[in-house]
Amino acid sequence: MSALAPISWKLERGRKRKSGKKKVIGVLALQGDFLEHRQVLRALGTDAKEVRTAEELNAVDALIMPGGESTTVARLMDAYRLRAPLKKRIQAGMPVWGTCAGMILLAKRLKEDRPDPLQVMDIEVSRNAFGRQVDSFEADLAIKTLGKKLFHAVFIRAPVILKIGKGVEVLARLPDGAPVAARQRHMLATAFHPELSGDHWMHEYFLNMADRYGQ
Repeated sequence: MSALAPISWKLERGRKRKSGKKKVIGVLALQGDFLEHRQVLRALGTDAKEVRTAEELNAVDALIMPGGESTTVARLMDAYRLRAPLKKRIQAGMPVWGTCAGMILLAKRLKEDRPDPLQVMDIEVSRNAFGRQVDSFEADLAIKTLGKKLFHAVFIRAPVILKIGKGVEVLARLPDGAPVAARQRHMLATAFHPELSGDHWMHEYFLNMADRYGQ
């Protein structure tokens, strides 16, 4: 694995991205709300590329894995022969951000027996930890690096992090202490849907991660 910057690097709200050549951002577009992520990135001045094949993956420097139905996305990754090249790129240091289903697929371990995750981020995750679609909810979260500001998070059939491995930093918890956002070097995972919140800060944070890593 390539040398990576320390996990302690922080980003304050409103901090501008580094000057110079910007990284090409991809959004995994197999299923789920990839269009919503692209809309947020476009509002931030980044026209992200949709990724469905290994060739399209090779054309990007960083990747967002959006929310959706994790079992369906896992099956489509296999159908498009994307699983192996995606895992290889992440293990080599490509910045990646998994939201909701994306977080499930990044996990090293799942409480349930499906889907088969990529096993790249040292977390254990439980799918649909809060119940079914009707049990979706919203919460204002204190997120590390955001200071005193709260982030309005939207949880839809959301997973939760059960266990944290070595080198993983918890960025946000629910009032009951359940971790719902975490980072391990170049990998970011959130149980909620930042693309639906109306607040672009998490996307700004990931864009800065993409600029910083792999240089």
